[in-house]
Amino acid sequence: MISLERLCRKNIWDLAPYSSARNEYAGREARVFLDANENPYNQPFNRYPDPLQLELKAALAKVKGVPAENIFLGNGSDEAIDLPYRCFCNPGKDNVVAIEPTYGMYKVCADINDVEYRPVLLDDHYQFTADRLLAATDAHTKLIWLCTPNNPTGNCLKHEEVVKVIEQFEGLVIVDEAYSDFSSQPTFRSVLSKYPNLIVLNTMSKAWGCAAIRLGMAFASQEIIGLFNKVKYPYNVNLLTQQQAIEALKDPYEVDNWVKILLQERTRMVDAFEMLPICTKVYPTDANFFLAKMTDAPKIYNYLVDQGIIVRNRHRVQLCNNCLRITIGTKTENSELIAALRKF
Repeated sequence: MISLERLCRKNIWDLAPYSSARNEYAGREARVFLDANENPYNQPFNRYPDPLQLELKAALAKVKGVPAENIFLGNGSDEAIDLPYRCFCNPGKDNVVAIEPTYGMYKVCADINDVEYRPVLLDDHYQFTADRLLAATDAHTKLIWLCTPNNPTGNCLKHEEVVKVIEQFEGLVIVDEAYSDFSSQPTFRSVLSKYPNLIVLNTMSKAWGCAAIRLGMAFASQEIIGLFNKVKYPYNVNLLTQQQAIEALKDPYEVDNWVKILLQERTRMVDAFEMLPICTKVYPTDANFFLAKMTDAPKIYNYLVDQGIIVRNRHRVQLCNNCLRITIGTKTENSELIAALRKF
């Protein structure tokens, strides 16, 4: 791995971060708060939240098996996706490499930050080889993006190929594990200490059923987390989000039960789709959704919209011609979708 200082943008490395009032007395007891120009009334919402979310990180550390100092929390995964560009990629000069198709925000953030985005097409089985991905890199490649299980394809990438990329690439490898709770594959956050150039993303939006609170997370070395904390907005995770996340983390067994039910429904839905005359293929999936190739995806999508049923039309995505992406809902919702498609 190239040294973090060489990978980082010089202005970011040299940046003196904003010091919030809450940071300056961290670790000490306080009773009277006259430092942050807050209104003394309307507690607890009158006070700025913990800028480093220490209580929440302690709770997450127990559930995720990652030390609190190796956790960054952001306003959804979008913030955790954007920060590597802002920290490491010089606009108009550096580039990133990613598999294609994959989650669209990696490219959106590249475009926003004026960073060249180099997609490498997956094969017919939605897999990649490390050699082809690494061949797309050059001296100005700072990041490689890998999503596993991948979105929109649903499948896990080959573990050994991901490892090969991490071990051979001199920059940073970001593995997005948003859907890992639905997969039986080992998570890369469990080997974080082995790879200083690895960043692993996760979220409360999927298995944890907390999309509305907008809480994303990144697991990485303390040095990388330190850079993220340097660049992020001071109070990027609000009090209500922190409180709700802490409450949700108290009952991981309920989440395990949700995942079990969703996986059972996933099997039922895949079986039902495979019997539909208008479905030509259902691709293997390790997520809480699946990709189905249809006879006429745009027409079927519009028909479902007219029925008040919304799925994701991926017809225009590379390698996903005539494909719909189906999220697993409740048993009632799933049955309504199947019933509508049988009448198409």
